[in-house]
Amino acid sequence: MTGTVLQINVSRGGLPKRAIAEGELTRGGFVGDSWAHPKIHGGPQQAVLLIANELIERLRAKGYPVYPGALGENLTTSGLDPELWRAGQLYRVGEAEIELTKLRQPCNQLNVYGPPIQREIPGALAGYYARVVRPGWVFPRNPIVLVSEVG
Repeated sequence: MTGTVLQINVSRGGLPKRAIAEGELTRGGFVGDSWAHPKIHGGPQQAVLLIANELIERLRAKGYPVYPGALGENLTTSGLDPELWRAGQLYRVGEAEIELTKLRQPCNQLNVYGPPIQREIPGALAGYYARVVRPGWVFPRNPIVLVSEVG
């Protein structure tokens, strides 16, 4: 399974995250990124959030004013089917490697785009958190390649 990095996004906390031209990915996440609620988000097991651009496009088609970075993701992906994402999968992205750890549960912060948005984001489409296995630089248009499957 191979896709690409459409956009890298960071913020000082909260939504939306803004696009950056390149990202240095450390074990703690992207340099320059933070979380509004660090007791809930972030940490080594949730250092990076991936969301498929295909979800963003689906939400836009339903009238939600979303765009890459709006949902709080660090990596907006293209060409990867999030229905196939599983905890334990290892991906190479740019120079880095990440391991998917936890399905994201959409929170009330997303209601800024319209209260029913949470119902429009089922299961794996909500995104996946990942831990950083190998730090490195990541750029838009880098391939995201599945290196190994769960167990």
